[in-house]
Amino acid sequence: MTGKTVLVTGARGFLGRFVVEHYRSAGWRVVGLGHGAPNDVAHDDGVAWHHGEVELTALERLGIEPDLLVHCAGSGSVAASIADPFGDHGRTVGSTAAVLEFVRRSSPRTVVVYPSSAAVYGNAAHCPASEGGKARLRPASPYGAHKLMAEHLCASYGEHFGVSVAVVRFFSIYGEGLRKQLLWDACRKIGQGDDLYFGTGEESRDWLHAEDAARLIAAVAGHASPACPVYNGASGTPTTVRQALTLLYRELAPRRSPRFSMRARTGDPRDLRADIGHTLTTGWLPEIRLAQGVVRYARWFRAVRHD
Repeated sequence: MTGKTVLVTGARGFLGRFVVEHYRSAGWRVVGLGHGAPNDVAHDDGVAWHHGEVELTALERLGIEPDLLVHCAGSGSVAASIADPFGDHGRTVGSTAAVLEFVRRSSPRTVVVYPSSAAVYGNAAHCPASEGGKARLRPASPYGAHKLMAEHLCASYGEHFGVSVAVVRFFSIYGEGLRKQLLWDACRKIGQGDDLYFGTGEESRDWLHAEDAARLIAAVAGHASPACPVYNGASGTPTTVRQALTLLYRELAPRRSPRFSMRARTGDPRDLRADIGHTLTTGWLPEIRLAQGVVRYARWFRAVRHD
């Protein structure tokens, strides 16, 4: 054991689970707060899970001063942000304000890492998107706007109250356990015999496996400061939708191929790729290649489909 404690909000969510596993394996004491645990407090493999909203009173009730706080809780859906913008604001901006105020009041030596989103860049054609002030930020949805508001809160608490923060703008995170977005939808379509997809197939994405994302969070934690540095969370290598689906088909339906409607779906970006030059200064490098990660995802999907 390292003797250090990490508090992970949204600990039972997709990214939160990978962050929890990373720190648990590294010998940290892990405390999780969010939804998903069956009781108010549950202990699972040495992890203390606390069920509840990410609110100031709930954070203070934990009675801990963690060395690190990774704020994974918040909205995870553009569609949900459009259907319920007020609720989305609370889940993202409100919870981030609670986390930062908890640190300011009760645990001022805690380092905060905020996993944000490439949605803050919007659909402007300035790819590859650069971190920090190098790119214009024009969110194209309430989801992206709320993520940017949360980033501004992080910077404000750093500047005015000395809270040490780092922000990671994640692009296309994927991995076992993700039950939405392209790979999940494609796995289900393959099982239904449907090989037709929106778009041309030439739209690009910048994929990052969630294990690499968790390692990046650990890397940027060492560089957090009141200056609130911002990093892009991606591989730096664009992959077309056609290429990603071809990898998936090789594993799940080798005798078939994806087809494309040549009609874009409303809200789908044409090109998403990141400049990760600043990110690489942390010493982090992505380890899981997309071909390897897609095979792992396909095998996980087979297993859960037959549960």
